[in-house]
Amino acid sequence: MPIIRRLPENLVNQIAAGEVVERPAAALKELVENALDAGARRITITLADGGTTLLEVADDGCGMDRESLHLAVERHATSKLPRDDLGAIATMGFRGEALPSIASVSRLRLASRTVDGEGWQLAIDHGHRLEDGPAAQPPGTTVTMEGLFDKVPARQKFLRSPRAELAACLDVVRRLAMARPDVAFTLTHDGRRLLAVPAGPDASAASILGRLSALLGAEFVESAVAVDLLREGVALGGLAGIPTFNRGVADQQFLFVNRRPVKDRLLAGALRGAYMDLLARDRHPVAVLFLDVPADFVDVNVHPAKTEVRFRDPGLVRGLIVSGIRRALDAAGQRPAANISAAALAAFAVPAMAQPAQSALWDRPSATDPLTAAGLAEPPRLFTEFPPAFAPHAVPAAGPAAAPPAQQFPLGAARGQIAGTYIVAETDDALILVDQHAAHERLTLERMKFALAGGRVAAQALLVPETVELDEPSAARVVARAGELAELGLELESFGTQAVLVRATPALLGRADARALVIDLAADLAHWGEALSLRDRLDSVAATMACHGSVRAGRILSVAEMNALLRQMEITPNAGQCNHGRPTFVRLALTDIEKLFGRR
Repeated sequence: MPIIRRLPENLVNQIAAGEVVERPAAALKELVENALDAGARRITITLADGGTTLLEVADDGCGMDRESLHLAVERHATSKLPRDDLGAIATMGFRGEALPSIASVSRLRLASRTVDGEGWQLAIDHGHRLEDGPAAQPPGTTVTMEGLFDKVPARQKFLRSPRAELAACLDVVRRLAMARPDVAFTLTHDGRRLLAVPAGPDASAASILGRLSALLGAEFVESAVAVDLLREGVALGGLAGIPTFNRGVADQQFLFVNRRPVKDRLLAGALRGAYMDLLARDRHPVAVLFLDVPADFVDVNVHPAKTEVRFRDPGLVRGLIVSGIRRALDAAGQRPAANISAAALAAFAVPAMAQPAQSALWDRPSATDPLTAAGLAEPPRLFTEFPPAFAPHAVPAAGPAAAPPAQQFPLGAARGQIAGTYIVAETDDALILVDQHAAHERLTLERMKFALAGGRVAAQALLVPETVELDEPSAARVVARAGELAELGLELESFGTQAVLVRATPALLGRADARALVIDLAADLAHWGEALSLRDRLDSVAATMACHGSVRAGRILSVAEMNALLRQMEITPNAGQCNHGRPTFVRLALTDIEKLFGRR
């Protein structure tokens, strides 16, 4: 039988280091959190080779005396639990393992001094103490880590490139700096200053806004809405980007619980749920959210790196995030992302044009010819009328009509159409370009959601049922959900092992392409699996259907139709973006247009 023995202290510390300090960014997080807990107002970080060869954190906090300095490098020694109560943790760090763990896998120098005391320092090389004596140190603490995992090759081989390690370190500092605008942060790497934000007067909302602008850019602040909601003693604040301001990866989602940065699956899932039907599956929102909860409502001691938390009432937290963000987005109305108009404006250039020949001036088409060519003289039928809740304004009839004044409506008056795809509208101070398919797709989705809220979507029977061929697994998946699809207005049945027969489509979609609709829904069902009902995926199903029921790019619209679309956009929730998170319109300010022509 194997003999049980106690592991040596240095090996115990190295094992603990594997849980707490797996890379330079993890060590940096622990050291900066210690500085914040010490009351620092200025934190200076110095890195070399992504923190693998050098990582130094200097602060102007309360500092430590000689005795405290010796205790700081011993395991399970901390000043952050004065009452031995793990349920009332009010500090960033609390485990008492960071410094001894770092000292066991690197060369660590720790120097500190209180305001009215003498400076003292310790030097430890992979668990072995080398120096212990006085130091010329200003008030505060300086921790220097060199040669991380130099003598632990099993850990060192898992370090990534210096560039990747630097990116992780920058992410850690940004997150901590967002939560503490009252603290100045400076980060230097290989002699280059990469981050420098001054200390604000306090930790108020105004200071946080300024800090977010400095760290994430003014573009994010201009393209975000303020979130502010209080429910049952739990408060949610911060900024949530409008749906058109999105990214291909979820690297710009910053979540905080009691000003502690976390990467929690519950919170990330709630954030994703808040943007359901506003973003495509492969796009991700940008947000900075601060959740303030009572100390006994959350357990922050469930993860070695303190990045995950456990809530006493997860449902309350999830509902708070979803409701808070959706209310803020709905209140914002139609807003395009701040970067869209700027990007569009930058694409304009003044071309060099040759002077036309004299004869060409007399060969121009008549003023009515372009209108006839554009199809405006004989407009097609109008859109289907909207339900009363979405149509307080009557849809105008077809035929010639005087254009409304440009300043009368937020999205202005329609002036024409480009390439059968984009509506050109004018307000008193801007030019509005509208993607007609993207805009109508959003309107159709909101109409479907309105109908679904009343129970069952009305179906429109096909004169001749349509056969849609699929592979056998896809056909089986669709037929298995036939009952649920019928509630959404799509009536179909099995037609052999590799086909389905479509008998009716949702009436709201008009003359939709039944074949394309069923094929897309089959792909969606394969992606979602069978764990959830379609009611749980209601927004996604409705979005897929809405895409097939929207006016297509290339359809020529009358001026009356274009104005009808603009008016419906103005009274429809989330009309600033389509179901996939793309913008439905772009606003070009008149002052910017004047600059293009040298008038300003």
